[in-house]
Amino acid sequence: MVERLPMWKKWMYALGQLGWSLASFAIGNALVYFFMPPEGVNMQQFIPRGTVFLGLTIVGLALGVSRLFDAITDPLVATLSDRSNLKLGKRRGFLAISVLPFAIFSFLPFLPPSNNYTLNTIWLFGTVIIFYWLMTMYVTPFFAWMSELGHDPDERLTLSTMISITWAIGYVLGTQIYLFQSILENAGFEPTKAFQIVVIIYGIISFIFMLLPVIFIDEKKYCEERTLNEGSLESIINAFKEKNFKIFVLQDLLYWFGLTGISLGLVYYVVILLGLPKEQASQVQLIMFLLSFIFYVPVNFIAKKTGKKKLLMAGFIIFAINFAFLAFLGKVPLSPYVQSYIVAILSAIPLAIFGILPNAMIADIAEAHGRETGNYKAAVFFGARTFMQKLGQTIAGLVFPSIFIWGSDQVNAVGLRISSIISMTFMILGFILLILYNEKRILKILNAESNI
Repeated sequence: MVERLPMWKKWMYALGQLGWSLASFAIGNALVYFFMPPEGVNMQQFIPRGTVFLGLTIVGLALGVSRLFDAITDPLVATLSDRSNLKLGKRRGFLAISVLPFAIFSFLPFLPPSNNYTLNTIWLFGTVIIFYWLMTMYVTPFFAWMSELGHDPDERLTLSTMISITWAIGYVLGTQIYLFQSILENAGFEPTKAFQIVVIIYGIISFIFMLLPVIFIDEKKYCEERTLNEGSLESIINAFKEKNFKIFVLQDLLYWFGLTGISLGLVYYVVILLGLPKEQASQVQLIMFLLSFIFYVPVNFIAKKTGKKKLLMAGFIIFAINFAFLAFLGKVPLSPYVQSYIVAILSAIPLAIFGILPNAMIADIAEAHGRETGNYKAAVFFGARTFMQKLGQTIAGLVFPSIFIWGSDQVNAVGLRISSIISMTFMILGFILLILYNEKRILKILNAESNI
């Protein structure tokens, strides 16, 4: 008899998300800052900072190529996990294998080996590509595990809420990277060395938290043995034939493209458009995520009463309004600090919504598909979803650094305003696409099985 996961072990699972959230923050959000710092931030130059190929930058190409590789490997890792016979379990075993190298490679890209631009460029591409491979090895099975540890839609929603909380905590800690850098600078470290020390400390902390679900959760005790009678390619193709899943991942791609542009550019919005110190970017992100915690309980409650689709659509609209406001930063007759706080407040509600609901929705889609077909392949659904998510991040990583430097070799106000308008447009398109998502059908399948 499969047991339900005790609450304290649910938190051990959720803390694994805190670990990988922190491990992935610097590369996902501060790589551009480290290699292309804003004017006035005196960081060592390791690679050329201007455009080098078709209007693209080296750091933009590194992000784009690595995320494309990452996106392609997601379905591969997913099928390997679904079909795995590892002694520790098909999810837990993958986490155990990847956790240490994942933590180490979370900071290696920020430690270029020389003053030679060519060697450093090779180092940047190589370490970031390996980082994203290891991240996939941990994260894809981790998410698939949620579908199996949660035995009904409400329990999966609870787990999704918990990992959203711990992800946000990890992200908030990550956003303080500029503050911690400044503290070390005030202690006598030069800016580049201070930044490198912070990312190494982040890597150590993330390893400890990512190890917790491996240590404390016995997969065979809390998860049903489930079968998959499809080949790897067939499994992926059939997942994308699921109409609701196809709609969901397309709107997810639009969301992540728009959000990634803002994530990469936030420190520039603060420094260039508002003329504030870089530490204010950390404060804005901290307020943003702390406020979002206030909405976690209401989002969970409302989702159970009205469904997840309506809330997700509301999140798209609020984000679109926020990105429209970003386009006018510095032009509004308000204090720059007040403008930065408005951005934080407008972001809080949709961050809570998008932090909780998508993973729960994918888990429901995977479970409903398994009950209909007899093929349980949660990792394939999560892997296919993250493929589309990372495809959006890949395109954004390639494009946005070039948009930021629109018309020059430096990040400038015109490029930043254009980037916010692009992000707003993609949020509106995501809202329109989500109208076609048939949530009632999925819940009907799950409820019918539960009532037998």
